[in-house]
Amino acid sequence: MPASNKATFARLHDALNSGDLDLVAKTVDEVFDPDVRISTPLPIDATGAEALNQIWATLLRAYPDLHVSVEDLIAEGDKLVSRQTVTGTHQGEYLGRPATGRSVTYNEIFIVRFADGRIVEIWGVVDLLSQMKQLGFIPA
Repeated sequence: MPASNKATFARLHDALNSGDLDLVAKTVDEVFDPDVRISTPLPIDATGAEALNQIWATLLRAYPDLHVSVEDLIAEGDKLVSRQTVTGTHQGEYLGRPATGRSVTYNEIFIVRFADGRIVEIWGVVDLLSQMKQLGFIPA
């Protein structure tokens, strides 16, 4: 099971790094349970896989060159942990702010739980503070 969960997670990241929003949405719908439980604070009202599709649409509009690099990937039983580095150039509106043209690099850690080959729960910690400082939204 851990090997197939890693393969599913890799498929998701390949889609995310493609920059193709249609592919991202299709892959999210295939990889995540429609009612996935998300335990990461999100600035939207949607839930489940729809929330993830909205978040990725927002991120790809703001950072068309967004790239997520998986630094560590650990899988055991039905859970997988990923430590990631995210890079991108702020080229579109984000959190109500116009594009700055600035590049960002920030870290995130996600834990996901699989059931029947799909992600049913996700917990994440995203270094939003570092991102906001790099964009000049808050003082460094």
